[in-house]
Order: sequence, then C-alpha cells, then structure tokens
Amino acid sequence: MNMQDKARELLVQDRQHQEHLQETMRNRVAEEENTNEETQEQARELLVQERLHDDHLHEAMLSRSRE
Repeated sequence: MNMQDKARELLVQDRQHQEHLQETMRNRVAEEENTNEETQEQARELLVQERLHDDHLHEAMLSRSRE
C-alpha cells in the first residue's frame, strides 16, 4: 500500500469516527430531551395531586365549619 492509499484510509477512518461521535451526541441529546419531558410531566402530575389535596382539605374545613 502506498502513502496515498494509507492517507485515504486514515481519512476514511477519521471521517467514520467523527460520524460516530456526532451520532452519539445526537442520541444523548435526544435522551436528555426525553428525560426532561418525563420530568416535566411528573412535575405537572405532582402539582395536580397537590392541588387536589389542597382542594380536599379546603372542602373538609368548610364542611366542618358548617357543622
């Protein structure tokens, strides 16, 4: 194999490595976005539960004050 062939092969290997790194980074970003969406959804659900609990306490106090 002559020098030009070796250089071409190294360039191909480098390009493949760079493409692999870019793909890995895209996958990580996608995973982080999914994690963020799941975390936000969980936070919304907790807020709804807390609001329902507060409403229930408020209704219980109103009911007791009526009695």
